Amino acid sequence: MTTVDPARAVVDVITGTWRTQALYAAVKLRLPDHIAAGCGTGERLAAAAEVGPDAVVRLMRLLTAIGVFGGDDTTGYTLTPVSDLLRDGVPGSMRDMCLLYGEEFHEAWGATVPALRTGRSGFEDAFGRTLHQYLADEPDAGPRFLRAMNAGGSFFAEVANGHDFGTGTVVDVAGGSGMLLSSILLAHQGAHGVLFDREHMVQVAKEHLTTTVAGDRFDVVSGDFFESVPTGADTYVLSRILQDWDDRRCVDLLTTVRRAMRAESARLLVVERVVDEDGARLLPLLFDLHLMVMAGGRERTMAGYRSLLAAAGLRLESVRDLALETSLLVARPV
Repeated sequence: MTTVDPARAVVDVITGTWRTQALYAAVKLRLPDHIAAGCGTGERLAAAAEVGPDAVVRLMRLLTAIGVFGGDDTTGYTLTPVSDLLRDGVPGSMRDMCLLYGEEFHEAWGATVPALRTGRSGFEDAFGRTLHQYLADEPDAGPRFLRAMNAGGSFFAEVANGHDFGTGTVVDVAGGSGMLLSSILLAHQGAHGVLFDREHMVQVAKEHLTTTVAGDRFDVVSGDFFESVPTGADTYVLSRILQDWDDRRCVDLLTTVRRAMRAESARLLVVERVVDEDGARLLPLLFDLHLMVMAGGRERTMAGYRSLLAAAGLRLESVRDLALETSLLVARPV
């Protein structure tokens, strides 16, 4: 068993944000796109990105050392499977996710201590308003946020194939960009979809669904999910939504969905990261703290989700593991 030097362990943890910001800088400067276009040397990369040659070589030296890029300034820099995902417009691109984490999220994490002391989100301390207010107020913030969320949605196909949606109606509550709903509809050709979200979020969904699914197979409806959601559907989906709210608001939301479920055969699908009682999985723990900093939200244990569901008249029926330490929880009316 290898013994880890405690001092080295501390240094590795505290310099983690340096790696994040180095990756962010490369994405912001479009270095992966420039390399794909043939700019393989530091000098050519510097010219394309309008930065100093020495600075870009030093940035690339770090990023090649941690496996983001391949090659060097002498032989020429190359893309790896990691940096290929950082290009603009490629399938599964994580570019927008890197930008969001390097900008708004990075600034909000600077207010972690105030968040711990006050119970108010770090985002609100850093930006003077909540994340939800920010997304509603800033013209490009909502679409950018949705694109970033899509980048972390590698489990969408697993959700689509992990439940029998049949030929019924599925309502994606707070469905964002519509990518999850389109995955479901493409996998279940007889199903009809309804995307429900706030007015300032639905335009992106309309554009995406129109280009991927036949127009008679979906509807886009705007509203406040704490007040009401479309009624009478066979399946309701809440993907990474409960994580944003405290227990009281989660019960309010789940109760609204439960009221809309008119048949005993209706099901609610909840997609969230579940915190293990023994803390075995790391991503739920990281995102638990991230949610506290960003929106005052949290990840929960399985017992926590059972409790929320029960308070709203729902019972957990099954659980399935998905990619990126995410889980699919299926609940039914009590």
